Parts: sequence; structure tokens; C-alpha cells
Amino acid sequence: MPLQRIVRVCLEHPTSVVCVAGVDTLVDIYGSVPEGTEMFEVYGTPGVDIYISPNLERGRERADTRRWHFDASLEIIVVMNSPSNDLNDSHVQISYHSSREPLPLAYAVLYLTCVDISLDCDLNCEGRHDGNFVDKRQWVWGPRGYGAILLVNCDRDDPSCGVQDNGDQHVRCLQDLEDMSVMVLRTQGPAALFDDHKLVLHTSSYDAERARVFHICGPEDMCEAYRHVLGQDKVSYEVPRFHGDEERFFVEGLSFPDAGFTGLISFHVTLLDDSNEAFSASPIFTDTVVFRVAPWIMTPSTLLPLEVYVCRVRNNTCFVDAVAELARKAGCKLTICPQDENRNDRWIQDEMELGYIQAPHKTLPVVFDSPRNGELQDFPYKRILGPDFGYVTREPRDRSVSGLDSFGNLEVSPPVVANGKEYPLGRILIGGNLPGSSGRRVTQVVRDFLHAQKVQPPVELFVDWLAVGHVDEFLSFIPAPDGKGFRMLLASPGACFKLFQEKRKCGHGRALLFQGVVDNEQVKTISINQVLSNEGLISYNKFVQSCIDWNREVLKRELGLAECDIIDIPQLFKTERKKAVAFFPDLVNMLVLGKYLGIPKPFGPIINGRCCLEETVRSLLEPLGLHCTFIDDFTPYHMLHGEVHCGTNVRRKPFSFKWWNMVP
Repeated sequence: MPLQRIVRVCLEHPTSVVCVAGVDTLVDIYGSVPEGTEMFEVYGTPGVDIYISPNLERGRERADTRRWHFDASLEIIVVMNSPSNDLNDSHVQISYHSSREPLPLAYAVLYLTCVDISLDCDLNCEGRHDGNFVDKRQWVWGPRGYGAILLVNCDRDDPSCGVQDNGDQHVRCLQDLEDMSVMVLRTQGPAALFDDHKLVLHTSSYDAERARVFHICGPEDMCEAYRHVLGQDKVSYEVPRFHGDEERFFVEGLSFPDAGFTGLISFHVTLLDDSNEAFSASPIFTDTVVFRVAPWIMTPSTLLPLEVYVCRVRNNTCFVDAVAELARKAGCKLTICPQDENRNDRWIQDEMELGYIQAPHKTLPVVFDSPRNGELQDFPYKRILGPDFGYVTREPRDRSVSGLDSFGNLEVSPPVVANGKEYPLGRILIGGNLPGSSGRRVTQVVRDFLHAQKVQPPVELFVDWLAVGHVDEFLSFIPAPDGKGFRMLLASPGACFKLFQEKRKCGHGRALLFQGVVDNEQVKTISINQVLSNEGLISYNKFVQSCIDWNREVLKRELGLAECDIIDIPQLFKTERKKAVAFFPDLVNMLVLGKYLGIPKPFGPIINGRCCLEETVRSLLEPLGLHCTFIDDFTPYHMLHGEVHCGTNVRRKPFSFKWWNMVP
């Protein structure tokens, strides 16, 4: 509840006071008391409720039930619940009594004018809670929680404007208002009250840097009517008295939650008494609302795909055609970044991550631009940012980034339950080094941003053993019709050696890898026998397996997975400059489009006319209702230490679960 206001009565002349509907006013009768006072009575006109309380912590009793012994510890509380029609149209009368006198010793009169003031916004978040019974100064998570939500207005609804909407202090087009939250100031009471009282909308300088408020001051269909009144250098605004009892404001977020910013922003309206020209205006009442800035949310590969992105470069025509066909089967839109825009940078997965933000009134896709800044660095801002498609990025001030700052090293799990805690939006997975070691890590500004979103708490995995250093080199997630609704795929040298040993026992030791690789003289075939007799390769892959096993245990613990939730995919690695790269195309680095999988063609040993690696993968995944398509990415991607997933990106349908219903 808002803080009570204390009013002192005077015996010499009546006192006029402004009350706010539904808010307690404490009446101090002890400063001016007739000599000999032993008792008092207090009465009010209809519509005025008066209570007596020993103190604020104890219960209250109606004051008009009896005569009260005069005790300085008693508190008189006046409450009015309906606004006045005229100034001073209600009053409270206090009579002072002595047992030695038949008549009252004196009277004091308090004239009351009641005004109803409320600063409101959508607190219910689609019916989470009845807004009549919530504290607007609080923001509470969960299905029984409450609180208003603010979107960062990070799209660009007017394509002719050179900046994002949150970088502009003007409303350039009416569509921009759809990305904002509405805040309403309601006032009821005598109009004459505001001849010497005023309403001020205000916020802190800290919050003013993170949100902006527009006041509609004219025809709603004109952009010029929306006046910037709070935000950045503006921390207060005297609300003019227009016609009517309701003033509407549009609020936009300027900043995402981040290090030092929880995402909570408060706005206040204060009624000020400006009736005495000799003094500064004094506050009578303040109402407050709190918004939470909506977090940026990632989408796992198990969600429905909507749009596939791929780059066309000088030697990947067949690859692009294969991705286009897979997108067609999955019913996805296909967006191709042409070579004159990508300048032969094909790693579109590394350049950006596609997610979304959401409020009850609007869901907005938002691209997170990585700090890698390759030749594709302009693509997210120049080609994806636009009407109803937002943009955010984080770059270290010293611009020191490593390969781990590419977003092939940024993935998210499907929804999980781990250690008794639900993660209905999954958990972000990023790669780093072992705890306590000094290897590569994702840059601090990106880690801070991801942790601050709260709804997908990150898990840091060990990837510094990899040359490229991305989590998508050894894991992926696919949808499944049973169990938890998904399977996690892990690259497994152990499974690969086991498969090759079985094939050798069956007399296929001379079967060759890399047969059929087109237009690549650098690649030499190698038999199963040669692989299994290569002690250096075997020894190195035991090391790789130990690194993956370390991550396996972390993932089981942090995602609540059992062995039945994990599928081991045969894969070998080799060493380059003491770091691991895929020996043959990395099978887990796949494109997942619903039930359609675009998997790197491994060019494994051909046995009975079929690639035994492809056959093994089919036997593991197709019983789950999935369709495996093996895409030749050998020359344009694998030889450059990337695969299908690295060369594609996907915008997906948002979660049906609303983020505000979770408890972080």
C-alpha cells in the first residue's frame, strides 16, 4: 500500500486536506488540545470512514462507536473510497471532553477533498493474477505472480530511418506503438483541485537510461501527437490537464537485462500541493508501477522451423540446393545471403543467433549479432533488422574476441528438469575451458548478457580441446516422440571404433573412407584396417572421448538427463596444432528442421554398396520418425573445419510456454 499521510488538526480554524481514495490518512489531534481533555469523539460525514488503532501493527476499530479515552498512543485513521464532487465537500469533526464538564471543551473540523489517482498498466500477464489485489510496486515471477512487461523496442518499423526504434526519440510510424506497453494515468476529483495542485510523472536517472515514455497529446493517428516526456535526460514530467480523466502513455524499453541491470524499471506519479507560493510544492501521494524488461530467449532445434538462412559462396551451389530442398520439405522459408553481401564468409551460424522477446501484447523475433565480426558482420543489421524484427549485439570494449565468441558456440537445450528444478525454456549451452584453467572462454560481455536474461540459465561446457572450439562440434538435439520429447546426440569416437571393429570382423577391413569425394585432390582414401592400426589416431581419440565424457556428465547433471536420453553418434577426430578437428564430416553438426535432418555426408566405408556410417546413423535416428538426408559439405565446409550446422541458421517458432510463468 502507498505510505500514509499525516495531517495535524487545529482548534483555532478549520483545516482543509486532500485525501486519495483508498489511502489511509493519519490525523494528529494531539498537537492542539484543550486543557483538561480526558476523552474525545470523532465523526465524519457520509462516505468518510474513521478508525481508531493503538498502532499500525494492531487491528483497527471504527471510531464512531463510542467515546475514546485521550491517549497519545491512539491513531486516528481517515479513509475515503470515492472521489469528491466539489472541494471540501466532506469533513471530520472531533470533539474534546472532560468528565467535569457536560459540554465539549472544543471542536476541531477537518474538511476533506478526495481525489482518486492511479497509475496503471497490464499487471496480469494474461490472467496470472487478479490485478485488484496486487502490489504494483513489486514484480513477481510464476503462474500466480504479477507485474507489467516491457519490450526493448529494438526493431526498425520505419525502413527509411537510419537507427533502431529504441535509438530514436520520436515515433516515426504508428506501427512502432505496437512494440510499446501502455501506461494509463487515471484521475477523478474536482477539477478546481488542480488549480493549485499538480501531477508529476517521474522516474530515476538510472531507469531513465533504460526506458522511454511518450505521452499522447493530440490525435492518435498522428505520429507528431506522441511526445517524448521521460527517458534518457528526462526524469520528470508535469502532466498537463487535458480533457477527460485518463491520460495514456506509451513505454518502450531501451536496454536488455545485463550486468548491473536486473530488468526492473519503476515509474511514479506524485500529487503535489502547490498552493503556497512561499514554499516549494509538497508531496501528498505517490503511485508506482514496475515493469520488467522482457528477456531475449533462444529457441532449441526441437522447435518448429520457420525460416532457414544460408550463404551462397563461390563453391557451394550444390550445398545451397540441398539445403533449399530440405527447407522445402519442411515447409520453411529460405533466405539466401548472396556472395556480394557475405564476401565469401559462409559461416552464418557463427555470425548470429535468432531468438525472440515476448510480452502479452506482442512477440518479436530478435537477432543476436555475435562479436566475431567476419565478412558477414553487416548482414544481421542491414538485412535482418527491420519492421517487427529486432537486433541486439554485445562487443567487448577492447574488441578482443576468440573463436569461442562465434555463435556455433551458443546453443540451447529443449525444456528440462534437473535437480528438482524446472527449466521450461531449456538452458543455454556455451563452451569454455575447464574450471580453474586459463584457456579460451566466451567474452565477458556476452556471458554477462546471457546470464542476465535469467530464463535460460547458461551451462558452460569444456570446448577448449577443439580447434574451432564450438559446442555444436560434439552435440546437438533432435525431436523425439517419447521420453522427454528429444534426444541429445553426442559425437563418440568410442562408438566409431566399435563400429569399425565390427565391420573388420565381418571381413570389411579393406573398405575405404573418403571414396567419392568430388574435386578434392587433398583427400586420400584410408581403409578401416588403416584406421584401426593407427596408434596415434586411436590414442588421440581416447583423449577426445575423455573430453566428451566430461561434458556428458556435466550435461546429465545440469539438464537432468539419463543415458536413455543420449544417442552416441560415431565420429573420429584428428589433431591440428594440438587441437581437435573432425577426421571425417562431423555427423552431429546437422541441420534440424522438424522431422527432417540435414546431416553432413561422412564419406564413410562403403559396404555392400552403402556407407556404413550413414546406415548406422539412420538406424539410430529413423526409428524416432526422423528423415535423414546426407548433404555433401566436404569441400566447401568440412575442409574449412565446419559442417552443415555451421553453414546454416534457423528462425524458429517461439515456445508456447510464456516466460513470465516460470520461477528462475
